[in-house]
Amino acid sequence: MTPADGSEADFRRRFDEIVADMPADQIHELLGTLLGGGSDVGAVPPAPDLRRAPLDQPAILTMRLDLEGATPPIWRRLELRSDLTLAELHRIIQISFDWMDSHLHRFALGGSPFDPSAQLFLCPFDVEEGEDEGLPEAEVRLDEAVQEVGDTLRYVYDYGDDWQVRLKVEAVRPAPEDAPAAVVVGGRRAGPPEDSGGITDAESLAEVLADPAHFDLDAVQQALEAEERGLLVPGAHPALAEVVEALDGTPAAYEVSLRLIDVVSAPEPPEEDELASALHPVLWFLDRAGDGGIALTQAGYMKPDMVIAASIVVPDQDTWYGKNNRETLAIHVLDFREALQSVKLLRKYKGQLLPTRRAAAAKTDPGAVWELLVETLIPQKEGFVREATALLLLHIAGMRPGESVSFDQVAEELTQRGWRVGGDPVGFMSIRELPAVSLLRSFTPAEEGTSRALESFSPVARTLAATVLAPPISED
Repeated sequence: MTPADGSEADFRRRFDEIVADMPADQIHELLGTLLGGGSDVGAVPPAPDLRRAPLDQPAILTMRLDLEGATPPIWRRLELRSDLTLAELHRIIQISFDWMDSHLHRFALGGSPFDPSAQLFLCPFDVEEGEDEGLPEAEVRLDEAVQEVGDTLRYVYDYGDDWQVRLKVEAVRPAPEDAPAAVVVGGRRAGPPEDSGGITDAESLAEVLADPAHFDLDAVQQALEAEERGLLVPGAHPALAEVVEALDGTPAAYEVSLRLIDVVSAPEPPEEDELASALHPVLWFLDRAGDGGIALTQAGYMKPDMVIAASIVVPDQDTWYGKNNRETLAIHVLDFREALQSVKLLRKYKGQLLPTRRAAAAKTDPGAVWELLVETLIPQKEGFVREATALLLLHIAGMRPGESVSFDQVAEELTQRGWRVGGDPVGFMSIRELPAVSLLRSFTPAEEGTSRALESFSPVARTLAATVLAPPISED
């Protein structure tokens, strides 16, 4: 626009005359007025600092955590010390919803975690990247964010699946000196599993969870207590304690600590018919070894007729190519037979395979054989196989429906613990060849016309793994 009584050049000349003798601050003020309140056109104003001064004395904040958009509601009620850092709160949320901390997260005050006008508290990765303005979560206390009934803090986990949790204060009371960091006092329904696409409705969750309505308050509390104590679960199998303690301070330590939620207490054993079906290959060998023994060749292998019969019983053998009339050719039969020897169910004696004394006493009782496996699946002898078996069982115990174990991940964690095989980092085959793999893989025959992933295990295998590792059930 130009002045009505002159050209644009006349307007510019008159403006220059006006500002020629103005101080710089007056020129900036004039420009701000002309531009409508500021020269940074389009700039987003910095987010306000909504933090408060921490409470003079620690308090217990009763907070309800709701997974937003869940139908029916998925929620947890926690009693939290107000002097927790938000980084510590993040770990508590992960345990409460049975997540594995495999993705990014952040907290927010005054809006959603992706609202530019909200105050953000960022995870270490986001702080390092520097793309969003916010404070490191480890430097902010819970009571700097919320203090009074009705105060709300927001949290998001996994920016892809976008699990958003609303944390709202329901009650405030003074904290006893010995108050734990977190106590779970209520909750409903299972949390959605990792990488399941952001689903929150019961119908969809039923496709990826065995029981979407399941919520075990005691198990969550035990896991929270284990988290506060550190990596170890009191009373857990000594081999697990050894490898977990050795992992402390490594990159794998945190994920391993979250897996311990699955072994804080022994699960109920399978029903008798389910147990008998799962243990069929084991019982088949014990039955034949107890009925006069299984004859061996001079080289120490089973004879062809027994190998052919066993090939029908050992589930993975039907995936093997070639003739199944020699153990050196029927590799899965050989692995399984040697695994039964490693767990002290079979022994070689005078050219035969016979049941060990303890296995003979159990005969073919599925419950008794199950108890023997609980005792012997992890070797007593210290060394790589003992720790590798314990760590593998921890991964199997934490499997969810449709998931598989990553042998590569187990191998990487053992490498971080310090193990080497032939001078090299632990590899896939070192895990694949563990006797426990052959035994637990035998629990689920493949359905006709289908094949099973090499690293998949049945629910019964998961139960056995958790039972082996968890503290024994008290007789009291």
